[in-house]
Amino acid sequence: MASIEGAGPVTQPSRGEGDPDRRMGVVAALGSYGTWGFFPILFRALDGINPLTVVAHRVIWSFVLVGAILAGRGRLGEVKAVFSSWASARGILISSTLLAANWLIFVWAVDSEKVLEVSFGYFINPLISVAIGVVLLGERMNRIQWISISMAAVAIGIQAVGLSGLPYVSLSLALLFGFYGYFRKTVNVGSAAGLFVETLVLLPVALAYLAYTFVVGGLGPHGNPMSMGLLILTGPATSWALILFVYAARRLPLSTMGMFQYIAPSLHFFLAIWLFGEALNLVQLLSFALIWVSLAVYSYDSFRRRSSKVSQGNG
Repeated sequence: MASIEGAGPVTQPSRGEGDPDRRMGVVAALGSYGTWGFFPILFRALDGINPLTVVAHRVIWSFVLVGAILAGRGRLGEVKAVFSSWASARGILISSTLLAANWLIFVWAVDSEKVLEVSFGYFINPLISVAIGVVLLGERMNRIQWISISMAAVAIGIQAVGLSGLPYVSLSLALLFGFYGYFRKTVNVGSAAGLFVETLVLLPVALAYLAYTFVVGGLGPHGNPMSMGLLILTGPATSWALILFVYAARRLPLSTMGMFQYIAPSLHFFLAIWLFGEALNLVQLLSFALIWVSLAVYSYDSFRRRSSKVSQGNG
């Protein structure tokens, strides 16, 4: 979930870090992915409010909070690097659009009682990202990775049978997430600064949309203190998850962070069934089981290759 929530390049931890620092990294990773995992509760509490309004507020309040954090730490200078070249500016414009689309589909899906499809989308995302790397970056996959991708493709087909149609929500979220990560790599900016610039790009659209709703429909949900408070909370929730992610990523190996990323869709899965009461038929359950197996195979291969590199480096 990291990338789609505004996460960007991070520095890997040095080998000399002590156990306390790593333990704090684990706590931060649990907090980050746990926050993302419980997002459906927040957005379900905003049920009945137009998803466009929710996303507009998420953009505005994320911009305000992250901007304040960067200003307080004297890091606003990082933003200038984004606009240092047309390639970087183009990359951030595209990533901003993908981010907004992802947020909108996520909020709409939660409001439309499709959290199971959200969960499936984020489960298949790592494998979709690998496929994008092969097609667009010319990366090569080994046999185990091909097996994982093939299993994921079969799982998507089974999911389509269970839903009596393609899982459009799942595929949209996974593809947006994957392409977001692809274009985000073209911009040399940190996670917090990247989210600030992305929300800065989206800010005029968000403000214009809210202004339009005020003119056409009056205060609407903004006249309800509870609704307004929850709308404002979408910004801090987004920023909090990002800050914890960056903290964890600087203290934990990528392989460890890779395993934590399954926390969010797992929480989505259980929330959909146990809290929101969404129906899960046997065909859908089979698709989830198959994607879990494919992810286990993929994770094993990633861990094996990383361990091999570490052994060679120590040799």
